[in-house]
Amino acid sequence: MERKVGTVSRGIRCPIIRQGDDLVKIVVDSVLEAAESEKFDIRDRDVVAITESIVARSQGNYADIEAIGQDVRNKLGTETIGVIFPILSRNRFSTCLKGISLAAKKIILMLSFPRDEVGNQLLTEEQLDEHHIDPYQTVLSLEEYRALFGENKHPFTGIDYVDYYKEVVQSAGAEVEFVFANQAKEILKYTDKVINCDIHTRRRTKRILEEAKATVCSLSDILTTSVNGSGFNAKYGLLGSNKSTESSVKLFPNECQDLVQKIQKNFLEKTGKHVEVMVYGDGAFKDPVGQIWELADPVVSPAFTEGLDGTPNELKLKYLADNDFKGLTGEALKNAISDRIKEKDTNLVGKMETEGTTPRRLTDLIGSLCDLTSGSGDKGTPIVHIQGYFDNYTNE
Repeated sequence: MERKVGTVSRGIRCPIIRQGDDLVKIVVDSVLEAAESEKFDIRDRDVVAITESIVARSQGNYADIEAIGQDVRNKLGTETIGVIFPILSRNRFSTCLKGISLAAKKIILMLSFPRDEVGNQLLTEEQLDEHHIDPYQTVLSLEEYRALFGENKHPFTGIDYVDYYKEVVQSAGAEVEFVFANQAKEILKYTDKVINCDIHTRRRTKRILEEAKATVCSLSDILTTSVNGSGFNAKYGLLGSNKSTESSVKLFPNECQDLVQKIQKNFLEKTGKHVEVMVYGDGAFKDPVGQIWELADPVVSPAFTEGLDGTPNELKLKYLADNDFKGLTGEALKNAISDRIKEKDTNLVGKMETEGTTPRRLTDLIGSLCDLTSGSGDKGTPIVHIQGYFDNYTNE
């Protein structure tokens, strides 16, 4: 019988993960138990994805604010520290800010506006237009910001992040001064000791400041090694961390390439099927209402098996139907398109018949699908099983 279903994404429930748990066994057993319960088969080129959170939890990769503060003191001293371009997030940044503030006598907190790097709203573009403000040329103090815009609460969380971050810094015993600016070098009017907290633009920001002779750490430079027994991330430091408690963070998982390969091997031994495996964090998609990009992790996938490397190599069926085979209908159209797919080049980059397909990496596409499937709340499905992702119109 002709197959009537394409890609299927399933959230898989598993036990609550604790430090030291055998994640390979838990992941494989959970997927196989779900397959038996829900009556689906494991096939070659299925994808099994696990959220970075349970990987980090199994590694015990946590750090408290004292460890963050100590590392900042070691690298930048204890006087005035500039903290620039953080995202507006209780979960992603507030605990990091508290740890950083433990190190300094004064924090100069420079916020980008009208939005942060991932789209969280500090102001609206309409507010800027109303006051004829060019955010790339204008620099505002807190007093000027309040005089122009008053209190501004995040549309989703209801938080005034200026007040909130002020309380976070002060609760750690440091003074705080706010600057609203979008040019990195503006911070050098206040201090030459800087932590740039942007994620995907961090290398450029750090380069600009270093060329201006500042002493600079990105968030990715903090907790790259253990401090007094803390967790750490050798590659990403504090980037990708999440609030664990009021005084600690869960870090992005450390090296986990061996984990995905072990899971892949275990599936092959138990099922005879070659399954692709990846660890995923935030997907990369934009909320059309709040304008927020989900991607607050440094990468969507920190580890994946070889078959997930690269980008899709797909034809656009709509293009073929409307152009090459516009005179065909029914079975003749189906056969013509099927034949074209079977004959397609192994590299379709630049070909018109790919126009409109998604030119993104497989891990970014699949990671976004996984993030939407598992959610971030109480679904309890930190493992995702995807079937049929690599199928096309001709697969039976």
